[in-house]
Parts: sequence; structure tokens; C-alpha cells
Amino acid sequence: MFTTEARQRLEHLLQDGQRKILGLIGPPGAGKSTVAAVIHQHFPQQSVVVPMDGYHLANVELARLGRADRKGAQDTFDSAGFVSLLHRLKHQDADEIVYAPEFRREIEEPIANAIPVLPETQLIIVEGNYLLLNTGHWRNAAPLLDDTWYIEVDANTRLERLINRHMQFGRTRQAAEAWVEATDEPNARMIEATKVLAGYVLHMDTI
Repeated sequence: MFTTEARQRLEHLLQDGQRKILGLIGPPGAGKSTVAAVIHQHFPQQSVVVPMDGYHLANVELARLGRADRKGAQDTFDSAGFVSLLHRLKHQDADEIVYAPEFRREIEEPIANAIPVLPETQLIIVEGNYLLLNTGHWRNAAPLLDDTWYIEVDANTRLERLINRHMQFGRTRQAAEAWVEATDEPNARMIEATKVLAGYVLHMDTI
């Protein structure tokens, strides 16, 4: 169950019947996708989930840029493209379907045009790491969000989730731990610094 405050915030977003964009922010492994799925299950006809991860740069481009070993860092996404999508969703025409990309972990690649957003969809649930980052194109994301929730979870739980996720998709435990330490955790510290900018902090043990 959501907290009373979380339920009230959702009800407030939906009360006027107008398009709203809710941003879910948190470090890798915090549970953003889980929270997004729970909200969508509560409002299946009114909402759609649009993950920021759809704007991962393709592996071939990360290799060209020399960033493949830092996949998931803020400069390994098409941040300008992501902000353009938010702008389209914020000002979607009544006769337009907007198609968003999604990230497929089984192939570690983004897939274009995988998520249709219908004009009558009232709540867009956007989840991602860098929605509150105040650098580069990322700084233009937050003004397009109607509410922002920072997702927080026990640090040890989050780290174990991350390690298990990397192992699920082919890494040994040693390689998974090394990736978390070298890549995920520096990103997590950057993301955690944006927590103070969120409208609300949701602790994962409350849902």
C-alpha cells in the first residue's frame, strides 16, 4: 500500500482530468520500475509508464564514444531526445499518438517506438535516474514534470538487487560486484545529491 501522502498526491494529480507527468527518480536498484508498475496497476486505464532508459545510446555508439564501460552514466543517454519526448508528451495534440522507446535488458539495447502514448492518457509515469539533474539537457526535464518522487530504499538491499540484476543478465558475481562499484555507485551518488529537489520522498518499505 502507498502512504497516505502518496495516495493524496496521486489523487491531486488526477483530480482535474488534465494530462500530468509524474517523475520517479532514484539510484540504480532503488525500485523505480516497481513503483511505476504499482501506480499503473492502480490506474490502468488512465496511465502509461515511459522509462527514461529507452534513451540509452546504442551499444555501437557507446563503443564509438569510448563509454561502453560506463553504460548508465548521465552522458550515455540521449538526454536532448528524452527532453524532446517530455515536451511532446506535455503538449500532445488531441489527434496524435506519441511513440516512446523502451530498453530491453535481454539484449541490452533500446527499441524505438515501442510504447504508444494515446492523447487521452491522463497520467504519464516517467521513471529514470537523472530527471532532477541540473546539468546539460537534463536540466530541462524537471520543469516539464508535474510532480517528482524520489524512491529510497535500504542501501544494502539496493546493492544486492543490482548485483543480482547484473548476474541475471550474464555477469559472474565478481564481475557484477566490480561493475556496481565502478559504474553504478558513482552514478548513485550523483543521483542521491538531487534528492533535495524532489517533491516527495517515497520509502520502498511503505508500499
